[in-house]
Amino acid sequence: MQTRTHTHTHTQTDTHTHTHTDTDYMYYVTVFLLQICPNIQHLSRPRRTSDHVVGVPIALCCFSFRCVGGNIVLLIQAFRKKFIIPEFDVFAQKINEIYNTVQHQTDGKVADYIPQLAKFSPELWGVSLCTVDGQRHSVGDTKQPFCLQSCVKPLQYAIAVHEAGTEKVHRYVGMEPSGFKFNMLSLDDEDKPHNPMVNAGAIVISSLIKVNRWTCTDCCVMEFVKKMAGQEYVGFSNATFQSEKETGDRNFAIGYYMKEKKCFPPGADMIDSLDFYFQLCSIEVTCESGSIMAATLANGGICPITGEHVLSAEAVRNTLSLMHSCGMYDFSGQMAFHVGLPAKSGVSGAILLVIPNVMGVMCWSPPLDRVGNSVRGIHFCEELVSLFNFHNYDNLRHFVKKQDPRRPDGDDRNKSVFNLMFAAYSGDVSALRRFALSNMDMDLKDYDSRTALHIAAAEGHIDVVTFLTETCKVDPFVEDRWGNLPVDDAMQFRHDEIVKVLKDYQQVFRQQEMQHTKAEHSPKLDTIEGMV
Repeated sequence: MQTRTHTHTHTQTDTHTHTHTDTDYMYYVTVFLLQICPNIQHLSRPRRTSDHVVGVPIALCCFSFRCVGGNIVLLIQAFRKKFIIPEFDVFAQKINEIYNTVQHQTDGKVADYIPQLAKFSPELWGVSLCTVDGQRHSVGDTKQPFCLQSCVKPLQYAIAVHEAGTEKVHRYVGMEPSGFKFNMLSLDDEDKPHNPMVNAGAIVISSLIKVNRWTCTDCCVMEFVKKMAGQEYVGFSNATFQSEKETGDRNFAIGYYMKEKKCFPPGADMIDSLDFYFQLCSIEVTCESGSIMAATLANGGICPITGEHVLSAEAVRNTLSLMHSCGMYDFSGQMAFHVGLPAKSGVSGAILLVIPNVMGVMCWSPPLDRVGNSVRGIHFCEELVSLFNFHNYDNLRHFVKKQDPRRPDGDDRNKSVFNLMFAAYSGDVSALRRFALSNMDMDLKDYDSRTALHIAAAEGHIDVVTFLTETCKVDPFVEDRWGNLPVDDAMQFRHDEIVKVLKDYQQVFRQQEMQHTKAEHSPKLDTIEGMV
């Protein structure tokens, strides 16, 4: 086998010319890898010198170039900040703050109907997220394995639709919220389970997978789930499986009831289907691997870690629709109203949350509320949506108080400055009125520290100056980079009428400043009727 040796020759032809060798690229790649993959053990922090890199093992060269060759699109996205969450470190800090706030919740009770659930401490609390382009963040007890329980229901439904299609699956199960508890002996008016997110529907879906053997064996179903988790931790708790069988009288009752109503597909064995259902509920994940499952759903069925196309777009769309309407037990309506995102909970304390086209989140905290949802998990979801505009029906176009982490830092401000300055330059009072009613800061400055009042005063638009001073109550004492006030610009361009207006307004503004502190005074609210 021939070994290729890289010989580096550095010829200095000009003091301003530098030839990029493998060593140069190795340095940049190493720094980047250490930033995005701080847990890589065999990479040492490099130091750049004039001719070589200190602290980079020679064996890293091939490793680095393999990384670049296979992930060049990912690296280009990173260097250009083209990720779905451009300022991910800032976003992660906000997630940590929400986590710490929610951690103080002490309500709820750990499920104890089987010993394996009751053994978990109520203090355990973890959150992991994975974006559709592979950015990840975890905080808390995110490496502790726990059983999926009912969180497996959307996954098995997605597998069934992926293999058989929507029409065949929904011959045997409905798609409407039931209005009853998840373990009720209840069918719809066509004698079908109401939806795949209740126990009856999940048992029928299990029978469909079992009888058709789309995945050949039970082990292959496990492999399917592992693909959704990016080949990260997916285990099985045999103790939980045995306990589920021993305490599953309600599920056996549901099974016999559906057998009497002929709900199962031809050739299905009810006992085998229940056994398979209990096995699926006993699959173990961690918050970290569970977040990748959620991200696979958020990414249209493509695992963001491996890039493998695991689920069809049809399966993902149907699954998210049912999670949104039926995924949170008796809390589904309130979840859709307050959070507005697809989610599925389990009695283990897990909540699988999907933000379509953005990220997947797995929350886990064992204490449950009265309907079986994690208390901390619900609170986290609500806080997340109250801070960021992730709700399905949040307005993404107009100015709102919520943050949009999908936009680069400063993107909104840059657009606002441009629009505001152009409106002032062109004398468009109607546009300025719209901006003020949108809660835009009318004192925004451009790169020369000039405000809209500077522009309007220099251009001689007295109607704009009047609107900004009388209605918006902007600050007339803002200096630009040359130390000029708006009144100075008006004087320079000999707009005498505007000079008089601004001098009179300066006196009024000083009096208002003396009477009111900045925190107590809100001129926009005082004059909202005038704007309208």
